[in-house]
Amino acid sequence: MPTPIIIDCDPGHDDAIAILLALAHPEQLEIRGITTVGGNQILDKITDNALKVLSFVNADIPVAKGAAAPLLGKLVTGEQAHGESGMDGPVLPAGRFKPVEQGAVEFMLEIIRSSEEKITLVPTAPLTNIALLITAYPEVKEKIGKISLMGGGLAYGNVTAAAEFNIYVDPEAARIVFESGIPIVMSGLDVTDKAAIFEEEIQELKNRGPVSVMVGELLDFYSVYGKKMGYVGSALHDPCAIAWLLHPELFESEQLYVTVETGGKLTRGMTVADRRKRPGHAANTEVLLGIDREAFIRLLFDSLKRLDRELELAAGEK
Repeated sequence: MPTPIIIDCDPGHDDAIAILLALAHPEQLEIRGITTVGGNQILDKITDNALKVLSFVNADIPVAKGAAAPLLGKLVTGEQAHGESGMDGPVLPAGRFKPVEQGAVEFMLEIIRSSEEKITLVPTAPLTNIALLITAYPEVKEKIGKISLMGGGLAYGNVTAAAEFNIYVDPEAARIVFESGIPIVMSGLDVTDKAAIFEEEIQELKNRGPVSVMVGELLDFYSVYGKKMGYVGSALHDPCAIAWLLHPELFESEQLYVTVETGGKLTRGMTVADRRKRPGHAANTEVLLGIDREAFIRLLFDSLKRLDRELELAAGEK
């Protein structure tokens, strides 16, 4: 039986690729819904991006709009990396689908309550929606199997020296989630920066089918900011949270207690792990630290090939 999941995202180039990676494996992952949250761009833009990606591959999956801003303060967006639309690069046709009328919290609540199996949450964005859900309805924590999230980093940040973007945007929400008692798998910068795709691989994608070409065009734009920041290759952050669900053997990890700094002048948004010989708390997070990059890229390429084939077959039947 496939694992039922809800993807909570802010597309975002790497969010889009994470969604596609999950869609390519219905035998392993059943996407019960997608929720959106202000992050890489404002809520309306990133929701539109999610609908465009789903429409491009003919995936009619319900999408619910969530929080437009963090629990405290104003939204900080990732426009520098993701552009004015939040997903600059390829020009995708307008989405054919519309968001559901429910808000993200009520939408997730209904899915979780009605499911006979525990739901896995896959947040690849600020954790505002998840924090609101488990704060308003703490009883649902028992029906959430795990949270496989992209966010944080033990060694360094990317918005500040200490904080990674998703956690930095809403550290109060992140702290609620990390201290919730729900099992967490953390794909932070420690592993996602190692999950890089290089220029020759991006060019190879652009010589393949329609979905691969679209992803190649996404990465063409996305890699520009990475180069400005000193990266060689383009880090595929969000797909790691999906790849772990598909093939956990690709990763190296460590069980640690992790929480989030919300008050520090220099460290606000930092994910703080207790790595002492005798930690003060039991481990609450499986922190991913290493990855078989070549196997990860093969997984991505094979997954996009599946979607290419499906789209080409659908086009041939028209």
